[in-house]
Amino acid sequence: MDLLGSILSSMDKPPTMSDRDREMKKKKKEFFEKHQAAEKDRLQRFKERLEEKILKHFEDKNNTTLKFDPMDAIQRSIVHEIAENQNLLAYAFGEDGVDRYMRLYRKDHPPCEDELAARRRGEPWNEEIKQQLLKQRQVEQSETTDSHNSRKRKQKFIPNSNYKDKYAHIIGQEAALEGAKNVGANKSYGFVPSENKKDVRSIEQAMADIRAKKKQKLDCDKVLDDC
Repeated sequence: MDLLGSILSSMDKPPTMSDRDREMKKKKKEFFEKHQAAEKDRLQRFKERLEEKILKHFEDKNNTTLKFDPMDAIQRSIVHEIAENQNLLAYAFGEDGVDRYMRLYRKDHPPCEDELAARRRGEPWNEEIKQQLLKQRQVEQSETTDSHNSRKRKQKFIPNSNYKDKYAHIIGQEAALEGAKNVGANKSYGFVPSENKKDVRSIEQAMADIRAKKKQKLDCDKVLDDC
């Protein structure tokens, strides 16, 4: 016998499965398959009952939402599947493994963000709470608007144009305190300049003008006497 043959002969033979072991393994396999089939049948019947309940509930147009008792993950997945097939919205609320439950909504009556937030926090939600929240927001919005308008009124008014430029032909380029600093006469308005008061005529011309005025007055008086 060669070396390899001697080594193989010295090794322990692999254990053989007895008829009893083979029977036990077969029974375990059959039990597992039977349990699997039973679970599949149970979930199918659960799905059928659930689908019937959902369809019957939403036949009434006044029913816009439907709440279920807490379910495990597999049951919730079935609710999601039915909701998708029936064109409904499905949301899960609560703590997983404790009180996680499903709620369905019509797509034409979806939940608002306030409702979703409240239910995720585990807080109650109804129409009365909704109206109270709306009134509270209206009051807050009104207060915010009043505060904004008040701050706006307190802001310094800045005219679109300079009134000095607009009325410069009346008040001049300088006005108010700035204008008061200048006490000189305006050549265009106010006092008559002193140079306009001077008589630039010669003496002969002045005397001739006086004689002409006297003659004109005498002529007017004579006309009046003749009348």
